[in-house]
Amino acid sequence: PVEAIASGGRHYRGDDIDQNFDSYSVEYTFADGTKMMLEGRTIFGCHQEFATFVHGSKGSAICSTSSHMPAKSRIFKNQRMVNDELVWEFPQPEPNPYQLEWNDLIEAIRNDLPYNEVERGAKSSLVTSMGRMAAHTGQLITYDQILNLDHEFAPDIDKLTLESDSPLMPNAEGKYPVPQPGLITKREYQVL
Repeated sequence: PVEAIASGGRHYRGDDIDQNFDSYSVEYTFADGTKMMLEGRTIFGCHQEFATFVHGSKGSAICSTSSHMPAKSRIFKNQRMVNDELVWEFPQPEPNPYQLEWNDLIEAIRNDLPYNEVERGAKSSLVTSMGRMAAHTGQLITYDQILNLDHEFAPDIDKLTLESDSPLMPNAEGKYPVPQPGLITKREYQVL
């Protein structure tokens, strides 16, 4: 994606004290205008689902369910994701994608082949940071902006040890700084 606009909120925290939102909604836009929506909620007691759905003009699909394992990928001929509308489904049982990653790595090592997932991993992480930054600041964040951001998410990470303080520390009351969308727009939260 080339940009993200997002919202999020803190609904209730109970005894949990941290800087995260309880819910996030991110609209990612690709260069051709295609949209990808992310909705997330981490509230105890609510319906839990970790899945990927795709909706298009000629049908819909379930890319993954159950935290991607098993994915149970399926394509439907319209927007109703029910068995009567099924066009295709991945044969079951399906291989474990995490085991397949290990198989690829071990095969590359044994056969002295190049294997490097760093770029894909770094770009994926950057895109999630772009969405989070958009939610925490209330601003439209572009890929170039997040790539060149001067906000350091974990200052002095190169000096971090097991004995170090956390990169983000709570105040005297034990509370962490929280995002203030629209008020703090150049970083995720005000450092206490």
